[in-house]
Amino acid sequence: MILQFSVVGVAQQMGSKRAFTPKGWTRPIITDSNRNLKSWQQLVSQCASHAIQQLPIAERHVLTDGVRLSIAFFLPRPKSLPRRVTAHTKAPDLDKFVRALQDALTAIVFRDDAQIVDLVAMKRYAAPGEPPHVDIRVESTAGVVPLPVDQPLFSTIGA
Repeated sequence: MILQFSVVGVAQQMGSKRAFTPKGWTRPIITDSNRNLKSWQQLVSQCASHAIQQLPIAERHVLTDGVRLSIAFFLPRPKSLPRRVTAHTKAPDLDKFVRALQDALTAIVFRDDAQIVDLVAMKRYAAPGEPPHVDIRVESTAGVVPLPVDQPLFSTIGA
């Protein structure tokens, strides 16, 4: 199965977790510092579910074997940033974006994010006039064949 889709919107990062135990409780409550994370993950999950519904019926299932996940985050470019700056080297961290997206896809596209054996991720500034978005590709893999170097992941990704 190959599932490829885009999510339009500003990607949200996985925030720091904080646990506290209210007085009289025996179990802690865990909160996330990013208030927009849940709504972003719901949007990703909805887009993934919609993309799965577009697949042939025989391919509509949760992946249970190895998964190759390819992600391209296109983030808003600040107006004050000089044009000569092309690489997105500022915060937020790429790995925090990836973790949030993996959690959003768990139980919808694949059973558990531990199944991800190949991961390709990048963050870029969105092109002028282009909305911020994320391009996602999920495919089954045995985890033994390397990606071809000369084959692009997505047709929309520039160098």
